[in-house]
Amino acid sequence: MKLQIRFIPFIALALLALLFALWAGLIRLGWAVPSIPNLALAHGPLMVCGFLGVLIPLERAVAIRQKWMFAVPLLSAFGWITLFFAPAIGAILFTLGSLGTLAILGVMVQREPHIHTITMAFGALAWVIGNILWVSGFPIFQIVFWWMSFLILTIGGERLELNRVLHPRPEQIRSFSIFAATLLAGAVLSTFTLTWGARLSGLAMLALSLWFLKNDLATRNIHHSNPLTRYIAICLFSGFIWLGISGVIHLYFGALYAGPFYDASVHAVFVGFVISMIFGHAPIIFPAILGVPVTFYRAFYVQLILLHLSLILRVTGDLTNLVTIRKWGGMLNEVAILLFLGMTIYSILKGKK
Repeated sequence: MKLQIRFIPFIALALLALLFALWAGLIRLGWAVPSIPNLALAHGPLMVCGFLGVLIPLERAVAIRQKWMFAVPLLSAFGWITLFFAPAIGAILFTLGSLGTLAILGVMVQREPHIHTITMAFGALAWVIGNILWVSGFPIFQIVFWWMSFLILTIGGERLELNRVLHPRPEQIRSFSIFAATLLAGAVLSTFTLTWGARLSGLAMLALSLWFLKNDLATRNIHHSNPLTRYIAICLFSGFIWLGISGVIHLYFGALYAGPFYDASVHAVFVGFVISMIFGHAPIIFPAILGVPVTFYRAFYVQLILLHLSLILRVTGDLTNLVTIRKWGGMLNEVAILLFLGMTIYSILKGKK
């Protein structure tokens, strides 16, 4: 396999957004670190629209190889860069990036009109709507359910695509579709009444978590003989559990605007579910983009175990209002992510040789 150097700048822009998001996260956790204008407020947008808003359309563009599609991740990249000195313009660029992502998914649905592409298209639509509401002045604590739907449905569509080898029954697909529609309905409802929107979204997250734990290929692969396949399955399985935990928190507390309970509810999704999925999918995604295999090392389990133990610590600190525990849990979340970046880069370089 030959290294695709032309895609490295896109990856670099996504990873820079992630690093700025981690920096902002330390500030929001209360650590005394230097800052720059607008950084603390940009934590969520940097992670969702900057990091993943570059990486997700890039992956699609590489797969389809239509030239116009490579402009889409650049819109999100310019969006997060602009966010620091012109937040309103940054939000508009993110919105354009999400519209471009929806257009890419439109091409995918046209080529392959199946449940997995349709699910991902609705995920992209949720991102568009969330960004439009954000530009219109809605607070992030309210539109976050649209961003959650974007990532949950994007990942859900990817899992459905890979699960086709299991030949899921029509009733399994039907139940998944109902749960996905409920998730979108929760996002819609949260726009008008946050308490019931949060609870409906939580119910959908819990249902989707149970659906994946029962029907996803990862459940079967936990005991696979191949070490990489087994590692990926454990990443995904643990992520599904955190999705359910977030669902329970939203069901119990309802509307949350800020504070420790809000921190627990959103990071159970964005760290526990989404980052676990990234840990698991990285050995698949990066070779597809860069054309270089990822060499698996058992040391990958260090970052995974640290991620989940630190998130347990963080959520415990949130739910018991123990600020120091929450701070250290959040800090170690970031250490786990940095370990993941370091190990992934190292394994790619080793695979290139």
